Amino acid sequence: MITLPTSRKCCAKASKRFHGNQTDELALLAFKSQITYDPLQIFNTWNSTLHFCKWHGVTCGRKHQRVVELNLESHDLVGSLSPHISNLSFLHTINLQNNSFHGEIPPDVGLLFRLRHFEMGNNSFTGEIPSNLSCCRNLITINIGYNKLSGMVPKEIGSLQKLKTLLLLENNLTGRIPDSLGNLSSLELLRLSFNNLDGRIPDSLGQLKSLQGLGLSNQIFGKLPPNIGLTLPNLVEFYIDENHFSGSIPLSLFNVSTLQGLS
Repeated sequence: MITLPTSRKCCAKASKRFHGNQTDELALLAFKSQITYDPLQIFNTWNSTLHFCKWHGVTCGRKHQRVVELNLESHDLVGSLSPHISNLSFLHTINLQNNSFHGEIPPDVGLLFRLRHFEMGNNSFTGEIPSNLSCCRNLITINIGYNKLSGMVPKEIGSLQKLKTLLLLENNLTGRIPDSLGNLSSLELLRLSFNNLDGRIPDSLGQLKSLQGLGLSNQIFGKLPPNIGLTLPNLVEFYIDENHFSGSIPLSLFNVSTLQGLS
């Protein structure tokens, strides 16, 4: 078990934040103001003639009428992500996949302590992955693959005990795979392929007993862990091509009866 530093400052700040319905509306309007191209004209509904809970892509909770989901997947949108998104303090799902968002992912997202699903795949986000995503302790899904992110994989992500899906593939990430990822005991899918990661496969990944899909196609070297088939008994897909491994294929892999894809 890798011990991680706790980002108490941002987590404590997030847990004390409470805003009313008006703040939710203002946060959505700030989000809209950063959109520079809306070919489907979905933001035509985002006006004062409709309650914001009826705006396209917005879902509110019944009890408090607070925004709990923002889903604008595959709308050909161009723009950047407003840091005011953090004022949607009841948000549990944000899905902006398959658009053309650019610029950095604001670190303010770390204030969304109720967030469970963070879906930002297939955009053009740049900069580093905010390390204070670790403050969103309820995260189940992080999908920021197919972007232009740089820097290292934050070791702080290893503190997200509820995380089941971590997709960071097809970016410009560098450095080594953090040992701390071995702490993600609920993880079922880990995709780090097609970055510029190097070093060896951390032994700690052998602790991921629930892992079903693993993609590590990068510039990793060294030998494959000989007991990988025993430590990861539920693997369905194992993609480790385009690396610099040496040695032989571990015989333990052939004992994984669930394995369907091997590259």
